[in-house]
Amino acid sequence: MAKRRSLLGAIAVAALLVVSTGHAALSSSLGATTSSTSTAALAPTAGCGKAPALNSGTHTIQSGGKTRSYILRLPDNYNNNTPYRVFFGFHWRGGTATEIDSGGTSGYPWSFYGMRQMSNNNGIFIAPQGLGGGWANSNNEDVNLVDDLNRLLDASLCVDTTQRFAMGFSYGGGMSYSLACSRATVFRAVAVYAGAQLSGCSGGTQPIAYMGLHGIGDNVLNISQGRSLRDRFVRNNGCTAQNPREPAAGSRTHITTTYSGCRAGYPVVWAAFDNGHMPGPVDGTYAESGITTWTKGEVWRFFSQFGGDQPEPTPTPTVTPTPGTDGVIRGVGSGRCLDVSGVSQANGAAVQLWDCNGQNNQRWASTAANELRVYGNKCLDVSNQSTANGALVQIWDCTGQNNQKWRLNGDGTITALGANKCLDVPNSATANGTRLAIWDCNGGANQRWTRS
Repeated sequence: MAKRRSLLGAIAVAALLVVSTGHAALSSSLGATTSSTSTAALAPTAGCGKAPALNSGTHTIQSGGKTRSYILRLPDNYNNNTPYRVFFGFHWRGGTATEIDSGGTSGYPWSFYGMRQMSNNNGIFIAPQGLGGGWANSNNEDVNLVDDLNRLLDASLCVDTTQRFAMGFSYGGGMSYSLACSRATVFRAVAVYAGAQLSGCSGGTQPIAYMGLHGIGDNVLNISQGRSLRDRFVRNNGCTAQNPREPAAGSRTHITTTYSGCRAGYPVVWAAFDNGHMPGPVDGTYAESGITTWTKGEVWRFFSQFGGDQPEPTPTPTVTPTPGTDGVIRGVGSGRCLDVSGVSQANGAAVQLWDCNGQNNQRWASTAANELRVYGNKCLDVSNQSTANGALVQIWDCTGQNNQKWRLNGDGTITALGANKCLDVPNSATANGTRLAIWDCNGGANQRWTRS
């Protein structure tokens, strides 16, 4: 998890920062020249079909008479004829673009709040550096910087202009909210982690797909501030007003609500969790981790629903479940399949690795209830509802309990939701008959799976 410095400074920012909401309109800004709908048809940018004029690394740009810096990451196999999604990642108060890019102590799994991993690095990622470690947006200078960066990207790279996303934590969440207000026709969607109105809200009357995530115990930026940001876009997006459920204190879990009644293409999602001021909470604990947090999967699901013309990610095979269909689940590290020992249909039958043969004991169907079913009526089950590392998996009559709920992630891992651990081949074994278990998620080949 990226180390957050001076988070308590956000209190002072929230209390003292004076932001004008009447900034002068930009005569040549992206916001002034873009179609009035964020679902406008894709038009190739000037950078399409040309050798990239930018490369991955740290760069500077002149914006508003100041030298501003940013970090850029291109896909590993960048194709100048493929229009790519663009993801802006904004750091917290006292944070840095380097921490957004590196993922801090969690490393690559948390780079750009986990979006590089979740997309298999199949996008253009950009992390600007705030002035003075923050996003005061004085005289609209930070929004202007984003405009300048978007123009630079469009001229230099092949960009899908209908697929720009912004995300940020704390002060960075305030900056993402500011873009939702003033550049709703430029960005397709935003995700605001524990944010507040810290960077202004010029405009703020147009719809944009919006996701807010906030801890019920946040003592830096109270959850009421996050609700207020959310409710603006509940109104703008025409959603049905409601008071979405939030987890109880002490539950150490989260509840995600998708609002009903929203205009087509403009969803609002609210994820409240039992924890404090952080972007990477982990269910079942008050710790946080960019490796095992549920937030990156939820945000990726929110962003990726809007599609785009780029091909599916190819560097890392992914599990792509379709409820109601079955198929084999193959281990990336072993090349062998998820198998019920002895073709048994008895409760408690072991689940193991075995040579793939496509028989019924290797055919798993994902369901809308987050189950992995075999034989049509047996579920992949964590023995004794354990949450401990090394707990074995088996099959059992489907009960709907949390030890039978699984999330198939974009990076190929499979998360046991009740334990918040990953389906794992112990000791990275590859032999037939190796029993499968759950373990802390680490993204290793022994925890990644493909489906066919």
